[in-house]
Formats: sequence, C-alpha cells, structure tokens
Amino acid sequence: MTKTATQKFIEIQDIQDDVVILTSGNACLVMEVQTTNFALLSKEEQDAKIFSYASLLNSLSFSIQILIKNKRVDISSYIKLLETEIQKQSADTKKKNYMKQYLEYVSELVKTSTVLDKKFYIVIPYSYLEAGAQSAATALKKGAFEKRSFFTSAQETLHTKTNSIYAQLAKLNLRAKTLQKEELISLFYSIYNGGIEINIQDEGDVKAPLVGALKTV
Repeated sequence: MTKTATQKFIEIQDIQDDVVILTSGNACLVMEVQTTNFALLSKEEQDAKIFSYASLLNSLSFSIQILIKNKRVDISSYIKLLETEIQKQSADTKKKNYMKQYLEYVSELVKTSTVLDKKFYIVIPYSYLEAGAQSAATALKKGAFEKRSFFTSAQETLHTKTNSIYAQLAKLNLRAKTLQKEELISLFYSIYNGGIEINIQDEGDVKAPLVGALKTV
C-alpha cells in the first residue's frame, strides 16, 4: 500500500496549533482528560462523580466525541526491578517477605489479566456552517475556503466550547489539557499505525508521519 493511496483514507488536511483541519471543510480540537479509579471511590464519591458527569452531558449545547485509547503495558522490566530489589534485601526480613508476596501477586496478575494503560480524550468538532449562512454558502459553492479566516473562526469557536468543558470537568475534579500540534501528530500516528508511538521533532509535513508505517501493511 503506497503512502498516497493511504492518505486518501485520512480525513486530516492540516494541523495548526491545537486545531485539526479536516478535508471535509470542518475542524476539531482534542482534549486529553486525566483518569480516575472509580472503583476505589466511596459510594458517596461515586454518586457525586455520576451526578457531575450527568450535569456535564446535560449542559452541552454542541456535540462531542469521547475516545478511550487502550494500550497494553509490558511490565516485564518492572518485575525484573522487583527481583533485583528483593535480592538486595537482608535475609528473612519483613520487607523482603512483603516484596516477595507483592512480586508473586504482580506475576500472577499478568498471567490472568491484561495490564492496560487507558487514556481518555474529548473531541470537540467545528463545522464551517457555524461561521454563518453566507460563509457556508460560499464554501459549498466554491468547494473551498480561505484557510486563515477559517482557522481563526474555528479556533475561536472551539476555544469557547473548550472553556465550557473545562468548567464542567472541574466539577468532576478532573484535570485536562488541550493537545497541541506535536501531541496531536503523535496521537494520530499511534491510531493509524497500530499503537506505535513516536516523538515528533520535525513540524514539516503533518500527513507524512501519520501514514509512514502503513506503507508496509
């Protein structure tokens, strides 16, 4: 599969700052949200989280997409580290026995369960229709839009929507951040290339790194 053929299936036209511009003439912004262990919360805390989450959904005047990205975690190096630390401990000490029990627990957990690193994202969309009837009619008639004015309008509208989401997430005691260009490229590269992650150093062509590994599929 060539890179050119692969790019036809990718709807990303460009990434500017924190805005993903799509080939459809629309755009979006991606927020990464801090995770929380719901099972460890008390009943009262769980109820409060559920109520705040319901309030977030009910407060929305625009659509959002919630993306959950699972990545299998290899903890073999962690197990080796535990084994090394156990060997350093003096014989027949409580600490050494506790560490052995913990090592046995982790080793058994890996055998029976898959250890996953979960990341949560909120995708906020922007449609060129939001720029007004005249702008929408021009875009539809010409099949294009002036990039700079579209980006400015999209970014302003998306930031307004994002501030609303941040306020609701604060009620859930969850931190979040808006992904910037390098982070967005890394995220999309991982999605399009089977979980492979990269560190972006070159801000050149955004499309190239997204489909690089797919050429061999």
